[in-house]
Amino acid sequence: MKWRNQLLALFCLLVFAGLGVLYFRHWVFRKPFGIILFIGEGLAPDRLAPTRAYAGGAGTRLSLDSMPRMALLTNYSKDFAAPDQAAAATAIATGMRVPNGAIAINGDKKPIPSIIELAREYGRATGLVTDTKLTDPTSAAFYAHPVEPNDIEKIAAEFVDGGKIDIAMGGGASQFLPATKGGERQDRRDLLLELRGNGFDIVHTRAELEAIPAWRRPKLFGAFNDAELAFANQVEERGQQPNLSDMVRRAIQLLQYNAGGYLLVVDAGLMRKAAQENNGERTLTQTVELDRAVALARRYAGEKSTIIVCGDVAIGGMNLNGFPFRQDSGIALLGLNSAGQPWITWATGPHSTKSYGAANVPNNKTATAAPPFVWQNEQPAENLEPAALYTKSALPTVDDVVVFGSGPGTDVLQGVVDSTVVFKALRGEL
Repeated sequence: MKWRNQLLALFCLLVFAGLGVLYFRHWVFRKPFGIILFIGEGLAPDRLAPTRAYAGGAGTRLSLDSMPRMALLTNYSKDFAAPDQAAAATAIATGMRVPNGAIAINGDKKPIPSIIELAREYGRATGLVTDTKLTDPTSAAFYAHPVEPNDIEKIAAEFVDGGKIDIAMGGGASQFLPATKGGERQDRRDLLLELRGNGFDIVHTRAELEAIPAWRRPKLFGAFNDAELAFANQVEERGQQPNLSDMVRRAIQLLQYNAGGYLLVVDAGLMRKAAQENNGERTLTQTVELDRAVALARRYAGEKSTIIVCGDVAIGGMNLNGFPFRQDSGIALLGLNSAGQPWITWATGPHSTKSYGAANVPNNKTATAAPPFVWQNEQPAENLEPAALYTKSALPTVDDVVVFGSGPGTDVLQGVVDSTVVFKALRGEL
């Protein structure tokens, strides 16, 4: 009788041990400590090959290329085939499609919880990094719910009043300051002073960012420029500004001291701004900057972290044309080829001399459009990246964007999926 009791006790012990292992593997072990979402504004499939060529030649491999999961994302909004910046970001941030112009609100103007807000509920530290303004629609969709999408004062105030983000870095500092202190706010609120009163460290330069100690869980606000940060090739303008990789590295180092893990959102928005201006060099340079930041994040966050890199809206219709040599890279792909033809062309944007309908090419007094294109035996035109149709700013195109993923939860990123799947994949790993 005694040995039966011993066997029963052993059996129960094994059952409980097995249940403990299952619980650990499926509920504890599988949840990644670090979750990082990169949004490359304008990152469509046709951007990849030109970026590889620009970075080092056609055979160059990007860090994105080594990520094990990849899919195409359909990204239409609730009312248009091509979403605007606000609707595209909302689908990624909240998992719901909304009409163009809506930022994280539904048809009844009610707030839709974002992935950052959910991460806070799960005890994770949260971070937001951008190389444009922190109040731009892509970033705002993760923390604000403005009824009027152009109410920048309200969006900036929501950042402070909501208290949803532990670490934020980017541009747009003037939108957090009153006009009396050189800012843009008319309500007289000094949001940077309020943030400091809430325990935030305020930094304005790369040196100040690097000086923040990493041994404690910080509250940090990096305001590195009044407007967007400088492009990578604007050496003097960049000055003491950190680049995207600097901000991502420091964000990971500071966020990882929260025992409950972290969620970091990175918005690479200068890619969009360059494309809107028909600037191929800056568009490709900023895409390379994104790729470097992704490589750094994978190294610092570790293999068991969940990292997703996705586009939002294809824009401008940039193409690298003709037959560049396999090893051609960098400036060799800018300007004209040996036949006098432009290497890079655009579908729409300010670099055109043709317009239709209500759009008018500016006259000589206010000209921002390109002069007439000239061929190899003539004097080169100032603009060597012509657009087919003049628009003040390059238009979004009806194209799928691309998503890459590594780590837990990214196995759903294959084939053709909806852009709202990004939110669902992240939510499943909180």
